[in-house]
Amino acid sequence: MEGTAMHYGFIGLGNLGGHLAGSLLGSGFKVTVHDKERAAADRLVGLGATWAYSPAALAGQCDAVLTCLPSPKISELVLGQMLETMKPGSTWIEMSTLGRDEILRLAAIAAGKGVRTMELPVTGGVHLAAQGRITMLAGGDDDLFEQHRPALEAMGDKIFHMGPLGSASVIKVITNMLAFIHLVADGEALMLAKRGGLDLGQAWAAIKASSGSSFVHETEGQLILNGSYDVAFTMDLALKDLGFAMNFGREFGVPLDLAGLTNQTFVRGRAAYGGDAQSTQIVKLLEDALGTDLRAPGFPARLG
Repeated sequence: MEGTAMHYGFIGLGNLGGHLAGSLLGSGFKVTVHDKERAAADRLVGLGATWAYSPAALAGQCDAVLTCLPSPKISELVLGQMLETMKPGSTWIEMSTLGRDEILRLAAIAAGKGVRTMELPVTGGVHLAAQGRITMLAGGDDDLFEQHRPALEAMGDKIFHMGPLGSASVIKVITNMLAFIHLVADGEALMLAKRGGLDLGQAWAAIKASSGSSFVHETEGQLILNGSYDVAFTMDLALKDLGFAMNFGREFGVPLDLAGLTNQTFVRGRAAYGGDAQSTQIVKLLEDALGTDLRAPGFPARLG
């Protein structure tokens, strides 16, 4: 079965998953949804999705099930419930950020029930997911990737098939590691500009047009200057991903000096503001330490 004739299930309708499921619906796919919070599905049901009261109830209806969940522990729990009813030959598409060993272990469990697995972490931010322009990093068999390519193209813009299962987990951790390093560095750069007497809005624009720019500066930098910090990604999630990066560094024999320092900075950030605080609030550590905020007019509270 190919194209929009496929029936997809989507479990995990948070900041990211809700937009991705909406993109599938908008492209004409039949979609059944579930989340632990029924209210998270209301908008999608209004757009034509079908509600399922449990992962097991959803999985038995669908050709493929996408999961977008906050932790490996929850992914494993939900997979166990899904496998109670999933039909042999169906596909589990895991969009959560898992370690390579975890996705391989869970895929082996699924394979024991006749279910194939593709990993599909995404990167670029919630605002790009809302636009259907997020970057998708796939790992899995070639034929499985091609079978589900129409759904991937409905949800994302730039799509990379990284190789066998486990490959996407590695590149996703690398991209997130870089993003968190860039975030800490951007806070330091903006603080230098502020303490140096520069207009912060003009400094942000000059950096954006320079060799020192980054995707993080151009996007999350705006939320820092607004003061909302509202990137819809938490300190806990940042530390989970940095932990994966540090583990890969040990496994592959790569010293990760900057990643290690960034990890410790986020440990301090979580201690100061809590695990549910926005990851961009890591810059607030420097603001608070120096008693100097990084506000500038004209920047958005959320990325559109």
